Amino acid sequence: MWRWMAGTLALALPAAAQAQQLRPDQASFRALYQELVETDTSITTGSCTALADKVAVRLKAAGYTDAQITPFATPEHPKDGGLVVALPGTSTTAKPLLLLGHIDVVAAKREDWTRDPYKMVEENGYFYGRGTQDMKAMDAVWIDSMIRFKQSGYRPKRTIKLALTCGEETSTAFNGAQWLAKNRPELIAAEFALNEGGGGRSDGNGRLVIANMHVGEKAAVNYRVEATNPGGHSSAPVRDNAIYELADALVKLRDYDFPVQMSDTTRAYFRIAGKARGDAMGQAMMAIAADPTDKAAEATVNADKSYHSMLRTTCVATLLDGGHANNALPQRAGVNVNCRIFPGVSAAAVRDTLAKVIDDPRMTVTQTDDRGPAAVPPPLNPQILEPAETLLAKYYPGVPLAPTMSTGATDGIYLGAIGIPVYGPPGLYGDPDGNGTHGLNERALVKAVYTGRDYLYDLIKAYAG
Repeated sequence: MWRWMAGTLALALPAAAQAQQLRPDQASFRALYQELVETDTSITTGSCTALADKVAVRLKAAGYTDAQITPFATPEHPKDGGLVVALPGTSTTAKPLLLLGHIDVVAAKREDWTRDPYKMVEENGYFYGRGTQDMKAMDAVWIDSMIRFKQSGYRPKRTIKLALTCGEETSTAFNGAQWLAKNRPELIAAEFALNEGGGGRSDGNGRLVIANMHVGEKAAVNYRVEATNPGGHSSAPVRDNAIYELADALVKLRDYDFPVQMSDTTRAYFRIAGKARGDAMGQAMMAIAADPTDKAAEATVNADKSYHSMLRTTCVATLLDGGHANNALPQRAGVNVNCRIFPGVSAAAVRDTLAKVIDDPRMTVTQTDDRGPAAVPPPLNPQILEPAETLLAKYYPGVPLAPTMSTGATDGIYLGAIGIPVYGPPGLYGDPDGNGTHGLNERALVKAVYTGRDYLYDLIKAYAG
């Protein structure tokens, strides 16, 4: 029976004290993690292929053969390469376990950051640097685990595969996971996969409150909302103005909330995470899990941006353009609206809702792209959840485990589309503010990285054995 637990975890030791206490294997892991962070893999100035090559060197030094390592890239995207490595299992019937990790990062500008984003700095109990949280800590854990398995002579029952891919952070880029699913599905064939999206959430002071198993995600779709107008000379302005029309539409979109929706995963999350909190927010979370129509509970839960997003489809303006000359009335004004769509809702239905909310025949709403196939939520499988919970009691005593739906989007959608259920395990965790992910001064909790490394190593063995 899957047990739910409640409790807390103490804050990590200071960074300086931790650095002095590193075991030799932790020091090796830290060096690997640092190499990953300090290899620029942004789409603007970096190269995933260069990092994949460095990882291949490490894997070969650990004893993997060329036959067990498959690098991949396309001539059209030489810097967006990745690799797949396999540790053969002893069973001829047990299907493999796949570890998935994207190695690309969101671009970062040095002039905006307090520290060099492509240098890993340890301060005040955090590792700072682009990718420290999303998702090079987990990448480092996956790579480190594969190396330790090989060096120790470990022979899993299941074959363990690792796929490191590029393009997850940029919807218009070459996506390695999508390419593998379409062109080399045999390389990544597995009974299930472990990916980002899980982890956990601290209280903002380093105390872990809830551990999460990522079970399902939203779909990311972009729409263009556009106003057109004959324009004219700016010396004779009129109210009929494309920019004003677009501004009016944006106000309507800003003020609109899609209705509350809940799945088995999100209902369980709000019930369990709410109980763990023990405050007014926790009470509201449990109330909305019991009754999604409870407007008072919804108002309280909506105050937290991540909870607000988990309850519904969300759409937000992200890019704006308009006009063609300083001295001319605008003939065109448009905005990109990025939507994260709740599982089971179609992209067409969201487009229709946007058009209805804007309610202006002068405006057009057009779907411009999507991130891939519709997300396929995996089941709440006890064979996945129970081992994670058992190890959680060892590494994070008293902390409850809750399934959660990612409000973002991961490369797991490409695996789900070819029949591989994808889960994001606990182990690593972050702060309520998101730890600067995709923003400035990204950081990862030092304690979470080291303890998460040990937890995930044991979890992989539990699944593979």
